Amino acid sequence: MRGDTTPLFHTLFHLKVIMSDNRGKLMWASFLTLITAGIGFAVRAGILVEWGNQFGFTQSELGTITGGGLVGFGIVILVASLITDRLGYRTILGIAVVLHILSVVITLAATPIYAAAGKEATFQCLYWGMFCFAVANGLCETAINPLIANIYAEKKTHYLNILHAGWPGGLIVGGLLAKLLVGNVRWEIPIALYIVPTVWYGMLVLKERFPKSDVAQAEISLGDMLKEFASPILLCLLLLQACVGYVELGTDSWITNITESILTGQGLLLFIYASGIMFVLRFFAGPIVEKINPLGLLCASTILGTMGLLLLGSTSNAGMIWVAVTIYGLGKTFLWPTMLGVVGERFPRGGAITMGAVGAAGALSGGFLGGPGIGYEQDYHASAELRQSSQDTFQRYVSADENSFLMFPKVRGLDARKVGVLLDDAKTLDSDYSIFAEPGAVPPDLEHLKNWWDETGEANAAVDKSRVEHARIFGGQMALTLTAGVPATMFVGFLLLVLYFRSQGGYTSLRINGDSSNGTPDAVTNDVGNEAAAENSGRNGPPV
Repeated sequence: MRGDTTPLFHTLFHLKVIMSDNRGKLMWASFLTLITAGIGFAVRAGILVEWGNQFGFTQSELGTITGGGLVGFGIVILVASLITDRLGYRTILGIAVVLHILSVVITLAATPIYAAAGKEATFQCLYWGMFCFAVANGLCETAINPLIANIYAEKKTHYLNILHAGWPGGLIVGGLLAKLLVGNVRWEIPIALYIVPTVWYGMLVLKERFPKSDVAQAEISLGDMLKEFASPILLCLLLLQACVGYVELGTDSWITNITESILTGQGLLLFIYASGIMFVLRFFAGPIVEKINPLGLLCASTILGTMGLLLLGSTSNAGMIWVAVTIYGLGKTFLWPTMLGVVGERFPRGGAITMGAVGAAGALSGGFLGGPGIGYEQDYHASAELRQSSQDTFQRYVSADENSFLMFPKVRGLDARKVGVLLDDAKTLDSDYSIFAEPGAVPPDLEHLKNWWDETGEANAAVDKSRVEHARIFGGQMALTLTAGVPATMFVGFLLLVLYFRSQGGYTSLRINGDSSNGTPDAVTNDVGNEAAAENSGRNGPPV
């Protein structure tokens, strides 16, 4: 019967089945944790301007509030993965529910705290609200990946891809909420909305029965789990996952701003479109993996990612930008969840620790390397281009501060606040200044910026605007062009792994006891997977 139906039919049938049984409800709860994370991430990014206007924060202060999210997320995954198999999935997710709700409560307290205690207390309120959000997301990532790998042991890569469709799904919902609500209603309303999926997954966590992890059932000790890291293949995969984090999380941190500079008014739409590609295609990883193994899928993905970034870095044509984003979206779609699937299939004895290491490697790389590295590349090339175009314009817009990245030379990029004032003809500056126009109420940095514009910027705006705009676009596109070298390098790494496994007789999924299997349901000996499969057989027919 399998040969008589299409992959689409199988996928839709599987989705119907997995949502109707116990493990399907656990999948849905796990999926909702990523929806929550995506909505919160997108909405918070959309209200930064609102926070700056209402509380008088500088860009640096706003960056401090939000910038530690990925780093904190990665550290939490790394630490929590050490205890997840002992505490159990329900406990970890239960703590995450509390922290997600707490993050909303703390963040919503910002306005009354500002009225009662001022700007510094408000900064702390928003910072710790973001911290709770990052920790909750890290705990969810720690639990849901090994949970889904355990209960869908027969097709780990396929179902991990379905699971991680929740992240772009949340980004789409959050992006639309930001587009529709931010600026039209109080910022507290869109922030409060991500409590809806939080309560939803929390109810499922309380209600549903969670299995014991496979390593806990097999009584594998912490020391034996850590021994998995002695494998050169695992270390290679972690290094490649760091590259995935650089490309996916690092690029996503900047791509809206870069594409917005090229196509004004379309940056957010392009981001939502790319997220839509990821959301849809992650449901169809199974049929693809059946044709080419996971490493083949990763090779193909890196080729597409490289092509998309190179095209984004070389064209200003509106149609070609949409084509480039399509190719880039196709390239990054399968990388993260398929890497989790490979580690879950090849190193099942590592349990939550090895899978947690994958998530941590990607998140830490995105936070420490991807975001800062792509920002540095933009500063370097934009300032160099403007200096070459006009020394006078460069002096008016160069930042007073130097930026550095790893061992690369220090560079003075363009002052983002001055550039923003120039490009929107000081409309935002005038609006911000009017808010604090009472005597003595204008923050010093805003007063300084206003004086600079009145005395210097406005008089030269006619000649400066096109030069600065061109330099900004050039810097962004050069950063994307250079970033394309990362997936190109990843292709070489994945190709070497393909050749290695071919020399060993082909890629296979390993059982918990270390034996290999062909990945079919009847070949998997994982007790949790078998228990779930048997449960499905009794309720809904054959296991998916």
